[in-house]
Amino acid sequence: MYGGRAVTQPIKFLEPRAKIVADRDRIIADLKDILPADCLVHEPRELVPFETDAFVSYRRLPLAVTLPKTTEEVAAVMKYCHRYGIPVVPRGAGTSLSGGAIPQEDAVVIGLSKMTAILELDFYNRTARVQAGVTNLSISDAAGAEGFFYAPDPSSQLACTIGGNIGMNSGGAHCLKYGVTTNNLLGVKMVLVDGTVLELGGKHLDAAGYDLLALVCGSEGQLGIVTEATVRLIAKPEGARPVLFGFETSEEAGSCVADIIGAGIIPVAIEFMDKPAIEICEAFAKAGYPLDVGALLIVEVEGSEAEMDAMLADIVTIARKHGVKTVKECQSAMEAAAIWKGRKSAFGATGRIADYICMDGTVPLSQLSYVLEKTSEITDRLGLRVANVFHAGDGNMHPLILFNANDPDDAARAEEAGNEILKLCVDAGGCLTGEHGVGIEKRDLMRHQYGEADLAQQMAVRAAFDEGWLMNPSKVFPLEGRN
Repeated sequence: MYGGRAVTQPIKFLEPRAKIVADRDRIIADLKDILPADCLVHEPRELVPFETDAFVSYRRLPLAVTLPKTTEEVAAVMKYCHRYGIPVVPRGAGTSLSGGAIPQEDAVVIGLSKMTAILELDFYNRTARVQAGVTNLSISDAAGAEGFFYAPDPSSQLACTIGGNIGMNSGGAHCLKYGVTTNNLLGVKMVLVDGTVLELGGKHLDAAGYDLLALVCGSEGQLGIVTEATVRLIAKPEGARPVLFGFETSEEAGSCVADIIGAGIIPVAIEFMDKPAIEICEAFAKAGYPLDVGALLIVEVEGSEAEMDAMLADIVTIARKHGVKTVKECQSAMEAAAIWKGRKSAFGATGRIADYICMDGTVPLSQLSYVLEKTSEITDRLGLRVANVFHAGDGNMHPLILFNANDPDDAARAEEAGNEILKLCVDAGGCLTGEHGVGIEKRDLMRHQYGEADLAQQMAVRAAFDEGWLMNPSKVFPLEGRN
């Protein structure tokens, strides 16, 4: 109890299937026949790194971990697990912030960390074809010499993989202009629950038939396992310039964002930090952020010098209407890199000072100021601290709720605050997730956003791919009401 009210109960998992757990030795022996020795992990101490992802509040040891190197090996493992009714949990780099890759005791993890080949760079058609274990940033690194890049850029882009990005429909700072993963994905090769290999889309821009590719992107590994992806490459802009805008309050900064977008101005990025986030990131990255402001916007524009000057002039005019205190343009590539280092290091920098839960609700831009104010009220009432850092241009909120993981009551209050904030986002006209996925974190809030008929339809689509609910169980949909 806190303040006379009950806090959130721990998130539940499905009960492990006793027969599968009892057959562990036989299952491991069979997997040894399917995969090379270096592609199977089964000793208990070696399973520990796979027991959780970046949502570290919950953890379960899997039955075994497979690390296939090819689509054919993935298909062989999937076919075997389907035959014996063994649950499967896909895993990329384990950077999921919603518990999307947390396993369970009767599940075989299929990790894609050995599938790291860039199979083709086609600059004529502006596409790249890669295995699903390729990291997000490595695509841009490979294409950069020819003047191209891959647009989605999650903060974890140095580590997160394309397969995981597809599973969660990841975005990043530059999604305001270039869109999230689904806007940059052209095709996939995927393995269905029974081991069938399916190809959707390709280099062409409009695949025939139903748009199953859009269904797969964001399905959190519940419809199949993506093993290869064809993604869009974009020509690098002539120039890019991030600018810091400092405001007295978060409400003023939020109103400024809404007015920028309302005026029809689309910068390549608009990122928000409140005062706690500014101080945390500046102490870590020494990025040159102003410390005498209550909120900060990082606005990046791109194009020719004339285009950037014109767009910035319009943005500065709007910012002045909202009492902007500081306007600081970067003067060099090194300074620009430092600005983005501070923003992309926000989650890691926060982890240096406290445990935290990172939320992922999305709200209409007109509601930014209201939701920021209410978020502070929620965390204050529950005796917690919050640092807000998020993709302001598309209203994708990322409040970091700080707590002490060694204090069960503190952890429970942090989860309670997170649930209240996500409900707030939905009630303000937004949704539960912008890019982190539902996983286990938001699963029990799905009924706050969707009615029973909506959920039943979504679950029927999911069951059409996986009637036995073997793919990434315990995730996304409420445990009650499943087939």
